[in-house]
Amino acid sequence: MRVAILGCGYVGVELGRQLQADHDVVGVRRSDDGVAAIEDAGFDAVQADVTDADALSAVPDADWVVFAASSGGRGAEAAREVYVEGLRTAIDHFWSREDAPERLVYTSSTGVYGDHGGDWVDEETPLDPQTEKTEVLAEAERIARERPVEHGGHGTVARFAGLYGPDRYRLDRYLEGPVTAGYLNMVHRDDAAGAVRFLLEADHREEVVLVVDDEPVEKWAFADWLAEQCDVPFPEKQTKDERLANEDLSETASRRIQTSKRCSNERLRSLGYDFHYPTFREGYWPAIEAYLAA
Repeated sequence: MRVAILGCGYVGVELGRQLQADHDVVGVRRSDDGVAAIEDAGFDAVQADVTDADALSAVPDADWVVFAASSGGRGAEAAREVYVEGLRTAIDHFWSREDAPERLVYTSSTGVYGDHGGDWVDEETPLDPQTEKTEVLAEAERIARERPVEHGGHGTVARFAGLYGPDRYRLDRYLEGPVTAGYLNMVHRDDAAGAVRFLLEADHREEVVLVVDDEPVEKWAFADWLAEQCDVPFPEKQTKDERLANEDLSETASRRIQTSKRCSNERLRSLGYDFHYPTFREGYWPAIEAYLAA
């Protein structure tokens, strides 16, 4: 199949690596460095801004479109420009072509759930976005599911938990502390990409699939496990109230600290996806080995 990965960054480059042996893949980034990273991974690159329909004309026809663009950690307005306006632009552009795609996979975030007091959430749990940015993400999910259908295609939302992996292990953050209480829901980059590949190749057409590993973990327990493996003292701990007492916290940071949930991957598992890194224990081991060898 012909695959266009729009916003081909951290997950997108890995997805391209996994797909390129069996498919014609092109990655799309707007920066010179982004294009170079795609080319270094061994597949074709096009330099274009996903919010610019004219620029997207340089991207070849595709059977599958993956929208994995990022707003770069900026605020809600920047997020809206990319996730809502950019997504809408990309869908309308590709599905207006004579050779239109069959389907879209849009990569979203578990941030759309809001706070559930540590309870489990899954694809049937109502969304409760509690920041302007997560409200934008929820709106983008609706566009991803509905707009391709209007054009005769299909849209799937792959809702990622917290991404980690090469260049994103952040061991020092947990080994040095202080570590604030709460749950971590994680997925290794390779499994985030692998799940999207699985959804495409196995032709699964669920509207939403949670992409998260087998074991949400309490942050304090995770930090202590890392410390044991790295042979260092347990880090300092903070309760949520202690962390929230910091007057320098932004409103977004405060809401993130107060948000607690455990995300279920039962649907993805039931579809047949086999995780390469089923828990943080397998996924963090390369980083631990590197730490011990340093």
